[in-house]
Parts: sequence; C-alpha cells; structure tokens
Amino acid sequence: MSEETQGRQPTVTPVRVVVALCLIAPFVAMLWVSSYAKVEPTFIGIPFFYWYQMAWVVISTVLTMVAYALWQRDQRSRKGGASK
Repeated sequence: MSEETQGRQPTVTPVRVVVALCLIAPFVAMLWVSSYAKVEPTFIGIPFFYWYQMAWVVISTVLTMVAYALWQRDQRSRKGGASK
C-alpha cells in the first residue's frame, strides 16, 4: 500500500453514520404513508394526517441542523482542526 492510503482515516465513521441517519429519517417517515394516513388523534382540531406532516417539517429542520454540525465537526477533525 502507498503511504497516502495508509495514513487516511476510515471513510465510514460513527459520526458519518449518525449524519446519514439524521438525513434519512425524514424521508422514511414521510414515505411510510400508512403510518400516518388517519384522522385520529386530532391536535387542536387538526387531523393527525396534517399535524404529523407539519411536525416533521420542524423535526427535519432540527435533524438537518444536527447533521450539518456533526459534518462540520468531522471535517474539522479530518483537517487537523485548523479551520473554523
């Protein structure tokens, strides 16, 4: 093996797995329609079908923010922590 490949860090790390899960979770939740295709329970008069999807807008935002922060931290650690 060359020196370049021996010194490289592994491509799949626990942080990158968490980032992937954070980004995939909203897609899985929205594509699994049978889990939320119902009227009950209602929340302040809004059927479950609608408020569940609106809740995922907020949840997706938070998960994307977490994924971005973890990705930035991972990239900084790979570059030796020199950049901010």
